Amino acid sequence: MTYAQEFETVDLILSSNAETMGVDAFALALIKCERQVRRLLTHVVFQYPCFGYADIPALRSALSNNRKVYFEGFIHGFDAIYPLSIRYLIGQDYDRLLKQLDEAIVHRNKIFHGQLTAKWLSRQNLLDYVSDIRSWCKSLADSAFAEIGYDGFARDSFRKCDGVKLWERCKFQLTDVNAYSKFIQQHMER
Repeated sequence: MTYAQEFETVDLILSSNAETMGVDAFALALIKCERQVRRLLTHVVFQYPCFGYADIPALRSALSNNRKVYFEGFIHGFDAIYPLSIRYLIGQDYDRLLKQLDEAIVHRNKIFHGQLTAKWLSRQNLLDYVSDIRSWCKSLADSAFAEIGYDGFARDSFRKCDGVKLWERCKFQLTDVNAYSKFIQQHMER
């Protein structure tokens, strides 16, 4: 799966002319963005030699059992573990795009809970968010693939890189799932 393939469903919604296409494309694009950052982190973590395929359920549980990790926590976790930050990988538009993503997340949470947003979001406002989300995802996908060989969209983040010792570049060393759980608590929780 590539960035373009991942966003095919968003494109289908946008071309549908459905009454709710703005909010539907907005929500789906944001889910894809949040998942991309999570996958990048889990991919880097899985490169440590202490983790093998038998550890995948425990690694997944370490994250799924923690109810205090959100989008910004995955960014903080990636930044804490890898020498190049998400800011660096996104590039010069990082601050503007992150501000847009933070706003989009607040709006999405309100929408998902059936609440009104503080702004009167028009379809065009939602489509503008979709455009910014896509810009973030594309920049991150291209840079991450060049840097770590994974763009955050390929289906299996729990796979080893061939011949690359990515974990040797990392700033934080992990020795087992317990160390990973502590890393999550110290660097990723809200």
